[in-house]
Amino acid sequence: MTDKVYKIGMIGGGVVGGGVLTILHSLSSTLPLTVPKMVVRDPSKPRSFAVPSTTSVSGSIDDVLDDASIDIVVEVMGGTGAALDVVKRALASGKHVVTANKALLAEHLEEVLAAGGRGTSLGYEAAVCGGIPIINALQTAYAGDKVTKVQGIMNGTTNYMLCKMEKGAEYADVLKEAQALGYAEADPTADVEGHDVRAKLAILSKLAFGTTTPITSIPTTGITSITPVDFSYAASMGSTIRLIGTAHRTNLHAENDGPVALSVCPCVVPLGHPASSVTGAGNLVVVSSDNLGSASYAGPGAGRFPTANSVVADVVRIVSGSQPDAFPSRGRQSADVGADTEGRFYVRVQARDSIGIIKSLGSSAEGAGVSIHSVLQGPISSRDEMDFVVVTEACGGREVRAMVDGLIQGGKVKGCPV
Repeated sequence: MTDKVYKIGMIGGGVVGGGVLTILHSLSSTLPLTVPKMVVRDPSKPRSFAVPSTTSVSGSIDDVLDDASIDIVVEVMGGTGAALDVVKRALASGKHVVTANKALLAEHLEEVLAAGGRGTSLGYEAAVCGGIPIINALQTAYAGDKVTKVQGIMNGTTNYMLCKMEKGAEYADVLKEAQALGYAEADPTADVEGHDVRAKLAILSKLAFGTTTPITSIPTTGITSITPVDFSYAASMGSTIRLIGTAHRTNLHAENDGPVALSVCPCVVPLGHPASSVTGAGNLVVVSSDNLGSASYAGPGAGRFPTANSVVADVVRIVSGSQPDAFPSRGRQSADVGADTEGRFYVRVQARDSIGIIKSLGSSAEGAGVSIHSVLQGPISSRDEMDFVVVTEACGGREVRAMVDGLIQGGKVKGCPV
């Protein structure tokens, strides 16, 4: 620690911002830091947290960005418009930045990194998985290692919903409950369609493999088509269902020497897998590497104080001079991105019970180059609307999509298989 007292300007005073201010104020008597300024959208609005008398509150971003005495800008305002301008201006003016904004980093990462100069730090621990210290772990704990896979549950809202559906609840009912509890927004698209996980995965992939991935290039499927029927089939296989983000090195000429494949989708998870035991709004990230093997990082993925703790951890590291580079290269060769996702796939098909359905399935699978591991079907309660599940052998996502297209064109199925 130095004798310098770091002045922190906060931009954003919502749930997370309130937690950050509370923790930083409690540390100001033991650490060389103070929070003289906070910017919020409406300074007259009552707050759910106490604002210290030493912190002035205003509605102008310029009060922080144009103040040369501010050393660290904490951006917890959210969004990708004004927040991008805040982060770039702060870095360009020589201020350190700590942000919890995953969408901003995932969509504008190279632009943000280019704005920084020598001597400025970018902290973003809170941008991925709330209170889990996964960013610092990847920045520091794998300095002499080679990461081969990053995989996990990265969205607490959808995990809460899936755990409820596992017990028989319908999607629409669980969504209303999640919104009432504050887990899901009024517009839940970012969560339920997998966009939130996609943004977090893009950041983790950059950190683990060194290559920036446009988020629109990541194959992403949310949970909106999942029903209790899928959980029944999963249970018959000794498994459950979780929304999983995965980034891993593929095999080209040797093990883990190929390009990186990224995907976000609901997965059938064996009950013995660590992800199957993550309940409620919890998160889990499993990192696989050459030296360490497999290591799991679990904890609360959201919430005022868990997320605020991650923001404060970055601030404390900056103050103490121990904040690592945002994306350490460590001399590793960056991995190319864009490989197809490979694995065994679960496909649920809805159809009217009729002769020739399995034949159509076999023809579609053969034409797509997909080998079928098993076909599962429960008792038929209605011949006008029956379900059966196809589990494939290991293959590529492109082949499975071709098989599904063939099934649709064959005219034997109802709607789009899941």
